[in-house]
Amino acid sequence: MQKGYLVLENGTVFTGELLGYRGEAQAGELVFNTGMNGYQEAMTDPSYAGQILVFTYPSIGNYGFGDYGFESEKPHLQGLVVKEKADLNGHYQSRWNFEEFMEKYSLNCLAGIDTRKLTRILRVEGTMGAVITHQPEPLDELLKKAAAGRALIETDLVSRVSCKETAVYGEGKTRIVLWDFGSKKHIIAALTRRKCQVIAVPASTEAESIMALEPDGVVLTNGPGNPEIYTGLIREIKKIIGRVPLLGICMGHQLLALASGASTFKMKFGHRGANHTVKDLRNGKCFITSQNHSFAIEPASLEGTGLAASFTNLNDSTIEGLYHHSQPAFSVQFHPEAAPGPQDTEFIFDEFIHMTAKFSPGPGL
Repeated sequence: MQKGYLVLENGTVFTGELLGYRGEAQAGELVFNTGMNGYQEAMTDPSYAGQILVFTYPSIGNYGFGDYGFESEKPHLQGLVVKEKADLNGHYQSRWNFEEFMEKYSLNCLAGIDTRKLTRILRVEGTMGAVITHQPEPLDELLKKAAAGRALIETDLVSRVSCKETAVYGEGKTRIVLWDFGSKKHIIAALTRRKCQVIAVPASTEAESIMALEPDGVVLTNGPGNPEIYTGLIREIKKIIGRVPLLGICMGHQLLALASGASTFKMKFGHRGANHTVKDLRNGKCFITSQNHSFAIEPASLEGTGLAASFTNLNDSTIEGLYHHSQPAFSVQFHPEAAPGPQDTEFIFDEFIHMTAKFSPGPGL
């Protein structure tokens, strides 16, 4: 067993077993996920780029890892922290056990620590920088690295995880452009199941290039980092509001709000897991949702934007959905393609496709 350490920005040090380590300390923003399953989907979710992920569920890896669990081509995490690594490989389609998966993707993991205690620190003090390393000294240098890890969320992580070239998925009469800021594969799958042709384009694509593809609708996807730093992207999104139906998911929800003139704020420890309850303000129905985000919409900033809340979080009252009063655009903070029910909020995609069918562009558009 190789001994390892997790050094938090506040000076707290946890000791455990290192897996997948390649001899270089890895820093990132330390966040926790409360899901009881779906660990491979979480580990390969591009929205975790720049972060060290802590699983609160005590045993991770008990049904193995396989081709069925990828949300992107590989993990984009800075590191992983678990209480217990399971040596089981229980899924009939599993190809790798826990340690094999860590080794395959050179993913720094610290196992065998008290994740309950660690999560309580993050809930009280908020997310912070941390570093996974094979030696706990010199502490001053490690604390500087931890602080630098927290700052990663303020850098351009979208360019790291967005697709590099245009790709087409599925066939159908409804053409959807997926503006990829770090999209999960199951968003594409949810659309192709509904007989859509999905054209995924890089985050750097300009608005006029997207409109030249003659889409019936545009999806603004999830992605990592602070949405407010993507000023160029916000400017391009603003150019297509009202010209084509828009659906924003997770970061796409935040970017739609920013492009409409609203603002966002960083949450104390965010929402990450498959057990977040939201209320549909249109009909009073409640849903359990999957979420992964650090930022939320500032409610007071919606005034004058044309946007209004459509969903709210029943735990902390944050905005979980928006709709535009006069333009064909709406968004959700949660992930409708990852509903833990397992369908629950997939109707969001049906509402979007219905919107594309009804939309008629105005003169000159």
